[in-house]
Amino acid sequence: MEKATEISTLGEFGLIDRLTEGIELRNTSSLKGVGDDCAVLEYKDTEVLVSTDLLVEGVHFDLTYVPLKHLGYKSAVVNFSDIYAMNGRPRQIVVSLAISRRFTVEHMEALYSGIRLACDIYGVDLVGGDTTTSRSGLVISITAIGDAPKEKVVYRDGAKDTDLICVSGDLGSAYMGLQLLEREKVASAGRADFQPEFGGREYLIERQLKPEARRDIIEELDKAGIVPTSMMDVSDGLSSELLHICKASHTGCRVYEDRIPIDYQTALMAEELNMNLVTAAMNGGEDYELLFTVPLHAHEAIKKVPGVRVIGHMTKPSLGCAMVTRDGNEMEIRAQGWNPLASDVQSDSVAGNGDSASAGK
Repeated sequence: MEKATEISTLGEFGLIDRLTEGIELRNTSSLKGVGDDCAVLEYKDTEVLVSTDLLVEGVHFDLTYVPLKHLGYKSAVVNFSDIYAMNGRPRQIVVSLAISRRFTVEHMEALYSGIRLACDIYGVDLVGGDTTTSRSGLVISITAIGDAPKEKVVYRDGAKDTDLICVSGDLGSAYMGLQLLEREKVASAGRADFQPEFGGREYLIERQLKPEARRDIIEELDKAGIVPTSMMDVSDGLSSELLHICKASHTGCRVYEDRIPIDYQTALMAEELNMNLVTAAMNGGEDYELLFTVPLHAHEAIKKVPGVRVIGHMTKPSLGCAMVTRDGNEMEIRAQGWNPLASDVQSDSVAGNGDSASAGK
């Protein structure tokens, strides 16, 4: 029988000590981490970037199929992604938890093992946080701090008419992973011996449960000497993020259906579920790829950056925002992402970061 230690036997500070035992600081900007009233950070000659994310059980994640270690990893990584989306580097995170009585010390150790693994892989220091009691499940709040040289910070409002629109990786796979997990959850109801059918769809499951922030793309752009004119991470879906950039930059856009990068497993899953593949890729969310724009003169340089695809271009605002279909028609782009403040949010939904979420809810 699995060991189960009630959190009350340790108390708040005992739990924090246990979860943060052995943490070593690796960034020079981290002067003091866990163990005092405040963390102490020192940034010199760079812009400080701060992002925060709140994840609520039953709204943003479903522990029926989300392992706690994966949840911890994802909770950290989606915050790192926000820092990379500003062309920065994450350096520290602060983690706060609200925990209901059904969770044990071992549960929290599993969650923290995922957070600490993400910090190890991305070179980020865990420097503090808080714990308290929850009456409605698990709540995770993470704040990420990072930095970037002043001249290299990238905002949403810098795109210009004729800039090229680029995206990393592929789109729609995390959303298809969510659909697969939800399907198997329904199929498992009332069956103690149920075994989910994930064969040949492992990539989709990983994209949903264990996403990665695109540090590699930021590093490749830096090596190529390319500073994007605008950038966001794709947490809410490509349509929504494009509209955010166009609104902030006062531009229109044209993206081409046949250039949207889609993985083969995503296409097969969409066919199996009788879902529109392009709709899933444009509106699915939680891919945590990078959407960015570069000047037209950078076309040859950006084509050499691995993992990046040019999918369209910015236009004058009067031309609006549209997708050019394979047969040459234009369809207006509309954001169909999930609204985390809507009254009909489903309890089994899985959302993205603090200002975004999965679509299709």
